[in-house]
Amino acid sequence: MEASRILPDLQSSLFCEDVRQEANGNFIIIGVIGIIRVPKLPIGAAKLCVFNRWTAGVGDFIESTRLLAPDQKTVLKKGEVKFSLPNASHHATNLTVFQQVQFDQPGNYSIEVLVDEVPQVRYSVPVIVVEQPSQPQPQPQE
Repeated sequence: MEASRILPDLQSSLFCEDVRQEANGNFIIIGVIGIIRVPKLPIGAAKLCVFNRWTAGVGDFIESTRLLAPDQKTVLKKGEVKFSLPNASHHATNLTVFQQVQFDQPGNYSIEVLVDEVPQVRYSVPVIVVEQPSQPQPQPQE
């Protein structure tokens, strides 16, 4: 007897600047983000992506990907993707694009990935303010 539905495993989840696809179908992940260093806050990002790959499941699913504020409750951005795995040997690759992301305060933001409302992973993305080195003042010429 074959299983009619098996929750998939999240094989990978990467927070990045962009994802492109080659003509042969392979993905190019650009600018994997582990920490966001900024000169000042608030600051915005026009586009940020979450690349997720699922495997070893059977059935139809809904992936939810969320960007959480440092309070770990406020959802700043959310995306949902429906996907299917006809059998456990298949995989699904999903991309969630967050447009116009605003970071208002420093702290540990989080990416949270769920499948059918079941949490699969949550990982931290620290946002820190880094002071810029002061520029030497030009000396007046005599």
